[in-house]
Amino acid sequence: MLPLYDTIPSRRWPLVNWMLILANVIVFFFEIGLGETLLQRFIFTWGLVPVRLFRDPIHSWHTIFSSMFLHGGWFHLLSNMWILFIFGDNVEDRLGHARYLLFYLLSGVAAALLQAFLMPLSRVPMVGASGAIAGILGAYMILFPYSRIVSLIPFFFFLTTAEIPAVIYLGFWFLSQLYSGLFSLAGAPASGIAWWAHIGGFLFGLLMIGFFAPRPRRVVYYSQDGW
Repeated sequence: MLPLYDTIPSRRWPLVNWMLILANVIVFFFEIGLGETLLQRFIFTWGLVPVRLFRDPIHSWHTIFSSMFLHGGWFHLLSNMWILFIFGDNVEDRLGHARYLLFYLLSGVAAALLQAFLMPLSRVPMVGASGAIAGILGAYMILFPYSRIVSLIPFFFFLTTAEIPAVIYLGFWFLSQLYSGLFSLAGAPASGIAWWAHIGGFLFGLLMIGFFAPRPRRVVYYSQDGW
């Protein structure tokens, strides 16, 4: 299922969401401008390497943040930015610019740390915005449960579109990540995907959005006696 758009309009321009997309694109174009040797060194330096993080956290903590803006290829970048484009604007609309940025970054931190804690001896650099974006998806599921996600669905040799309730769409996505994550812990062949980063980010968004989202204003009505 490829999400095309949702049915919740935004009330204001999602400035931070666009800035995050732009930052990821700029960093990626910088990456592809490097030669292969320099690119590998760049990814290893700025990606999150779990074993390095735990052995030398003072000199490695910054990679928790820098790794969120690195991507391993065009598909990795475009798929992440498309999902952020569809779901991020509504969450930013509800949180406001500053709280949205903080929530996005903290989602990425939670995602990266869960993956690192479960794979503490890994020397493979973790890169990508998907953990932070998963936090946005978890928040979206709580904030807009009745939204519908218009998605492109293959049907035999044809493609069709369908409106899928956000709770079902995102719930199915989370269960698929959990299924793959459990298999990765059980010794399944490595896929190169940080499943537990997705799971950690989503759970953070699901559980913590209530502390970030402002409560709807209560309207108080007064009765007035008159002649």
